[in-house]
Amino acid sequence: MSAPLISIDELEKLLAGGPVPLVDVREPWEYEAVHVPGAKLIPLSEVVARVKEIPTEGPVYVICHTGPRSQRAADYYRNMGIEAYNVDGGTQAWVDAGRETAHGT
Repeated sequence: MSAPLISIDELEKLLAGGPVPLVDVREPWEYEAVHVPGAKLIPLSEVVARVKEIPTEGPVYVICHTGPRSQRAADYYRNMGIEAYNVDGGTQAWVDAGRETAHGT
């Protein structure tokens, strides 16, 4: 089952309403360089082992650099019965749009 996409505009609106489950599946060095505020780092290589950390009720949003890794993770979550969405364009689109970012761990 393929996870649907959500735009960075839609994600920004959701985040403005308060914290939402946002999982960043990039590598730690990528996350430390720049990430969407509030994103939780779970590298793609750890997604299966750490699936119990993902909420099973309500939507979960998954982001990577440009979209392919997060699509794989979001698809996996969907197959596990989790309502997961892939952030279209990823962190690069977020940064390119001039959205607020965070750095470090």
